[in-house]
Amino acid sequence: MQTLPKKSVRRLVAGLAFTAAVGIALTGCSSSATAGSGSSADSNAATATSAADLGGMDGLVKAANAEGALNVITLPPSWANYGKIIAGFEKKYPKIKITSANPNGSSADEVAAAKSLKGQSTAPDVFDLGTAVLSQNTDLLAKYKVSNWADIPADFKDPSGAWYYDYTGLMSIGYDSSVIKTAPTSVKDLLDSAYKNKVSIKGDPTQANEAASAVYLAALGNGGSADDVQPGIDFFKSLKSAGNFNSTLPTQATVNSGETPVVIQWSYNNLAWGPAAGSAGNPNWKTVVLPGTALGSYYNQAINKDAPHPAAARLWEEYLYTPEVQNLYLASGAYPATLAAMEKAGTVDKATLKTVGEAPSDFVQLSTDQASKAATLLTAGWAKAVS
Repeated sequence: MQTLPKKSVRRLVAGLAFTAAVGIALTGCSSSATAGSGSSADSNAATATSAADLGGMDGLVKAANAEGALNVITLPPSWANYGKIIAGFEKKYPKIKITSANPNGSSADEVAAAKSLKGQSTAPDVFDLGTAVLSQNTDLLAKYKVSNWADIPADFKDPSGAWYYDYTGLMSIGYDSSVIKTAPTSVKDLLDSAYKNKVSIKGDPTQANEAASAVYLAALGNGGSADDVQPGIDFFKSLKSAGNFNSTLPTQATVNSGETPVVIQWSYNNLAWGPAAGSAGNPNWKTVVLPGTALGSYYNQAINKDAPHPAAARLWEEYLYTPEVQNLYLASGAYPATLAAMEKAGTVDKATLKTVGEAPSDFVQLSTDQASKAATLLTAGWAKAVS
């Protein structure tokens, strides 16, 4: 386990406050168009492991245009700039309409939808998954390597192309400064009476990676480690016993209304709910990345092997890994997977990167094995801890 220097954390938060503002300004509304009823899976596209299998990018675009639709799932417009990213895809490929389903759902919801809707035109074409859920469902994934595969670091991807890292932030605490007068400096501060019925996380940790990561952060702050997240479960049991745990699912609306005045979630999401959101945000919302050991977690991109629009799914992945979109992740305050390659090639948004600072290289991230073991522990003990 490595620790993130306090100076790096302070610089990161200050920079992200700026880039979150940029990201919100860029964010548009995700489309709610329904998939074309005439779309059908192209057998060649469904087995393509690269654009070359379809005659190159021109062939891939042609096949995707013929399908005319793409189904994405659990991508809130304010999350990592996905509103702008979705709108940009539809502008670049106007013959393809995106259906964005269940924007407030979890990684587990993505998997459940893929299984329950298998064979239907409404099934998700692509996934954006946390590591624990991904590791338990690799049988659902198609193998595909984007054109700039080499730009993704070797340890950021499955060698066969089944999945690849996309972006990461750092676990943070967002709080309403009109309610909480003193910023927390450790997770243990959340046990104080000032936080009575005020601390929320993003869903069920057995289902959602972001919620599970709140437990991992608590573990790191209470003598645990990436190999031992039990102290995090124990912490939330104490939080519940103290009456400080608020089981309401936090959203921009609950933050604005005061229903969830403290939220443990990714830095780019906390920042997106504050002043950076303009009139839609909470002007008193502040974001803290705690000093000491910081926690990050790259999300994983993957294609549903039973995607109803397999060519559009592959074109979506190609689009996400372009410098244009990787820079949009950065603008939201999320570090993209190809950042190092973009810096080398000179395609990174230098002004934004200068403000944010280099991506921290020394934060804790659970490996696939660690996340799988942590998920097993959460499944066995979470409900009991907070019941």
